[in-house]
Amino acid sequence: MGRVSVVVISYNDVDHVSTAVASALAQGDQVGEVIVVDDGSTDGTAQVLDALDGDPRVRVIHRTTNSGGCGTPRNDGIAAATLPYLLFLDSDDVLRPGAADALLAAADRHGADVAAGRAVRRELPEGRETVWQPEIYDPAAGAKMPGTVVRGIAEHPEILKDTLSVNKLYRTAFLRDRSLIFPDGAFHYEDFVFTARVYAARPRIAYIDTPVYTWNVRRHAATQSISLRRADITNWRQRIAAHREAFHTFRDASASELALAAQAKFLDYDLPMYVRELPQRSPRYVADWWRATRDYVSSFEREAVAMASVPSRWIVRALLAPGADRPEPGVGGLGRLVELAGRPPRLVPPYGDTAPPELAELEPRDLPIVVDAMVQTGTTARLTLRVHDLYGRLAALHPVALRVELVERGEPGAPTTMETPLVGDDGTWSAAVRLRTADLARGGRLAVWHIRAEVRYAGTSQRTPVEVRAADGQIAGRGVVLRRTGQVLLVQTHITGGRTLILRVADGMEGARRVLGARLRRLRRSR
Repeated sequence: MGRVSVVVISYNDVDHVSTAVASALAQGDQVGEVIVVDDGSTDGTAQVLDALDGDPRVRVIHRTTNSGGCGTPRNDGIAAATLPYLLFLDSDDVLRPGAADALLAAADRHGADVAAGRAVRRELPEGRETVWQPEIYDPAAGAKMPGTVVRGIAEHPEILKDTLSVNKLYRTAFLRDRSLIFPDGAFHYEDFVFTARVYAARPRIAYIDTPVYTWNVRRHAATQSISLRRADITNWRQRIAAHREAFHTFRDASASELALAAQAKFLDYDLPMYVRELPQRSPRYVADWWRATRDYVSSFEREAVAMASVPSRWIVRALLAPGADRPEPGVGGLGRLVELAGRPPRLVPPYGDTAPPELAELEPRDLPIVVDAMVQTGTTARLTLRVHDLYGRLAALHPVALRVELVERGEPGAPTTMETPLVGDDGTWSAAVRLRTADLARGGRLAVWHIRAEVRYAGTSQRTPVEVRAADGQIAGRGVVLRRTGQVLLVQTHITGGRTLILRVADGMEGARRVLGARLRRLRRSR
């Protein structure tokens, strides 16, 4: 008999649920039961599950009415589980091979109540994979947690960013003894509340960097997952409600430091995520978002705001300024907040006469400076770059060179790197780099290049990393480059809502098909 119960929840997911169940059964003898809770499906999912029920390890629970969320079916699974350990699985995702063995081994080795492993976000249909919260789970990104065991997370508040319930193995008795369940009914972002309840109970947690869960992201699905519905203001209100509940969970558990850290995490992580997307939203959405956010953030503890990063504090100050009942339009208003929410943040000119007081707190590596660029594409791609001073901070550091990197999205290969001297002129420094456009082509597929830079200074090893933005006057566009071989390259200059500059190069018919296909999908969504 196995030791792990896998709880799979499903609602109207006839195309994927059997694959999810198969990934649970493929874990081997450690999985003794797979409990599939069908939350009132109407699309044939129930019939698919009944066909799977012939496997002695599969148990199907049919809910007669849909609960409206993910919490109630998961709670049904917790109540039905009969084995010492428990895993959660959504019907459109899969457990990675060996996940149960790896997590169970960690739990046994360390006597852990919870064992947590690496989740991987897979973008479909492209198949591009990224590690969820790499600073926690990926040693290659500097993560320190894998291989460690903690009693609660009070000394590691950065773990609050890991709000997933599905990348963890739980001791069933630990959940039941402490009545740890998900919010019931139509409550979205239920994972935020459940993980807060788990963390507040101070479990013994063992961390591993083994990939254990694949989170399939289907951005073009007819029905999108909750986390992808950010264009609906209801999604933001639901996220606020979940964070408010998590805060109260910590406060009621006398975990005041975690309560404050949860609010700081909201300001540094959740808030910038939505601010970055505001240029894509309607005026009505922006107005509603501003009112909801201003109302929520005004309730935050002063200590929590002080724990947030300097750019986040500047965003809070703009939100809560006297008379700021609506966002100020334009570059100096909403546009400035979008830039401050960038990764990394940017404080965009024009600047006032007095530097913000928190600016003095920042080390050179954290300065929110601006490097903008004009791009000319042809057989040769030319970037003309300008670095802007920031209340004299850069002038005091004496910028001398700019290291420019073009990094291909989703590809582990080495970036294309160039270094060029900076020439100063009345508070700005300029530089230019050239490269062959053909060097950005990638053999029959679409290559997407992010442009990053690093400002270097005289007489010091300190550096300031930045992401290059489109200069004022730069426009998005596409062109055609004819290679000497007669092959055609399609080159697109793309500018995001936050004015980040991206180059897309399509090489050959397949690359062109990808470019045109993406454009058609955007047109369909805009109708």
